[in-house]
Amino acid sequence: MGRYDHLDESSVRERPSRRNTRPRSKDRPAHEDAVDGMVVGVDRGRYSVRVQERTVVAMRARELGRTRIVVGDRVAMVGNTTGAPDSLARIVRVEERRTVLRRSADDSDTVERVIVANADQLVVVTALADPEPRTRMVDRCLVAAYDAGMEPLLLLTKADLADPAGFLSHYAALDVPHVVSRGGSGGALDAAGVEEVGRHLAGRTSVLVGHSGVGKSTLVNALVPGTDRATGPVNEVTGRGRHTSSSAVALELADGGWVVDTPGVRSFGLGHVDPATFVQHFEDLAPGTALCPRGCSHDEPACGLDAWVAQRDDPHGADRLESLRRLLRSRSGEDRG
Repeated sequence: MGRYDHLDESSVRERPSRRNTRPRSKDRPAHEDAVDGMVVGVDRGRYSVRVQERTVVAMRARELGRTRIVVGDRVAMVGNTTGAPDSLARIVRVEERRTVLRRSADDSDTVERVIVANADQLVVVTALADPEPRTRMVDRCLVAAYDAGMEPLLLLTKADLADPAGFLSHYAALDVPHVVSRGGSGGALDAAGVEEVGRHLAGRTSVLVGHSGVGKSTLVNALVPGTDRATGPVNEVTGRGRHTSSSAVALELADGGWVVDTPGVRSFGLGHVDPATFVQHFEDLAPGTALCPRGCSHDEPACGLDAWVAQRDDPHGADRLESLRRLLRSRSGEDRG
């Protein structure tokens, strides 16, 4: 006789299933008592969130999954939101973003990288010398600003080393506001320039973008004394600035508003922007598309923009059109230069 032949069904004791003992609800907690704030810094999974006059350190709640949280995001938190040392809150909700400034690694990469959320203004900082200005980089930043729904502002530094007139002439047709800072002995900023920039930034959330070494962190230190953002010289061999800011950070201005300092960039990929919309961001060229054949790529012999530029007799129209076409070629992968 087998070992279990003496047992019948009544002898078997069933174990209760743990999977079905407690019904689960798909409803997430409403967190109606959550505290609202703005993300002002991100560091290795910890978020600095400004709540009224205090800064709260928080982590992302598990229920948010892989939701990306960036500087400028408006969030809701629960837990310890006192801002006391060693306290930690949880971010349980990210509010809908008004604007999103994005870039891709390069023009062939369609994966967007969100830089800042909910900003009003993109301040494109470029030096007129040391390092040399790059109109193509500025064009890309302008396209990114318009695509994000942000207003652009050009800030030209080191005007004591070069005349800004030639550079500004490339953007006269776009009517982009600008500020020129004339430093002394090669300095990036002067008091008058800082004061004028401050007027443009007051009451708004503004993002500073530009190559390393153009004076972004120097400007932040002047606008928000005591910030001590790291600054560095330009590499004499490459002519490029050294990266001094390693992460984006939002700082509150005394006259109201926020300024966001970002790490220096060597490129500004537009892989996330539809090339068909590029020409819309060149307001001096966009009306000329009425002369183009249907489906025109704006980089072909039949393109009507050449005739448009010729009839307007704009001395910089041809340069602007070539800049547009370089962007189109670069975005399509035909031109990496």
